[in-house]
Amino acid sequence: MTKNGTLSTDSVWTGMVAVDDTELAVTDTGGPGVPVVYLNGQFATQGYWRRVLAELGTEWRHITFDERARGKSKRSADYSFEAAVRDVDAVLAARGVERAVVVGWSYGAVVAAHWARRNPDRALGAVLVDGAFPHDWLDDAMEQRIRKLFRRLNWFMPLLRPTGLTPRMSAEQQAESNIELGKLSRERELRPVLDALTVPVRYVVASGTSLGSRGDEQERIRAGLDAVIAHNPNIKLGAKVQSNHGAILRKDSGAIAAAVRELTA
Repeated sequence: MTKNGTLSTDSVWTGMVAVDDTELAVTDTGGPGVPVVYLNGQFATQGYWRRVLAELGTEWRHITFDERARGKSKRSADYSFEAAVRDVDAVLAARGVERAVVVGWSYGAVVAAHWARRNPDRALGAVLVDGAFPHDWLDDAMEQRIRKLFRRLNWFMPLLRPTGLTPRMSAEQQAESNIELGKLSRERELRPVLDALTVPVRYVVASGTSLGSRGDEQERIRAGLDAVIAHNPNIKLGAKVQSNHGAILRKDSGAIAAAVRELTA
């Protein structure tokens, strides 16, 4: 750690990793510590994890990356969920990492759950940050709300793309990705994945709303976790925090770091 609490850059590797028809921007702090790979929110970038990395310090090997068309990564013809899961393997292979803790926020939590389920011998554990809650929140009305929301956001997104704050995806592509997430989050789809996890899992759960949610929708979605924890002894609640979905990585980085430490103790 440096004096101001940020990670030292002495051994950090940054570069592009080729996968399928694209290249992913990857950062690897290196070192002998336990590898931790961080999986972003649906349209977020690797920079969102900065405070979590600072909380954990140099005891761990931190691997972050921008998903396709996010941050500094290149565009692709495939923005599917399966591509996101494949990209985890591609990044770890490129960095020579066989086993790792996976930490995912929001969309990334669902990716992390699927990756850990498919790779029980490679996943040292998973920390799922305010995501991967089995709940049937997608219906025809919600699908239309999603499409309308991204059409509204589309007018200013091109202005922000040079800053890396928004993905280089069309409004339709973003909407389709969000709708696919809704389908994958349905009870009949996600619950069997969570029930089959054999590695230690810790949830860090936010409070309040998220972008596009109304009223208590988000808390009703989170309530689906209770039955998951009751059924699978490998899954536990690491923390329920006061910050909302969008602020949890920034305001409750300590709770996320504590969950990582608990898994690797």
